Amino acid sequence: MKFQLVDRIELIEPAKRIVTRKALSLAEEYLADHFPAFPVMPGVLMVESLVQAGAWLVRVQQQFSRSIIVLAKAKNVRYANFVAPGQILRCEVEASEITDTSATIKGAGFVEDRQTVQGRFDLRCFNLADTQARGAEADQAIRALLQKQWKIIGGPEALEAAGA
Repeated sequence: MKFQLVDRIELIEPAKRIVTRKALSLAEEYLADHFPAFPVMPGVLMVESLVQAGAWLVRVQQQFSRSIIVLAKAKNVRYANFVAPGQILRCEVEASEITDTSATIKGAGFVEDRQTVQGRFDLRCFNLADTQARGAEADQAIRALLQKQWKIIGGPEALEAAGA
């Protein structure tokens, strides 16, 4: 995904729940087209924010063993309010099930106490080496990058605060 939609992990309860935030800035390049006179976060990126939050929860449970976590299916997605520049999208995601190759999550996004989006999502988890002979090297590089990002967005502090 081109856009990083998790700026900070506020709370994580391994295998159960994660709370993240994304501060929307007018500098987000997609806002130039969506919409110039009324810039708001596209609905698909609100959903992607929930998926990325859920992916961090899955990575922790899987101990960063999978390099790729992608959306396989979105169900019952509903939108309620816009997210505009200057606002913070708080994503609250719960895991229903996490296995080695998949995860089922549900989540909702909020600006302050107003819900903006909600839905249920199936995620697929895999390594490139599972399908490509030369994928192991790429998997290793991706996992290393994800572990660096994990530290930057506060993953270790969120785990520590949760007593994990």
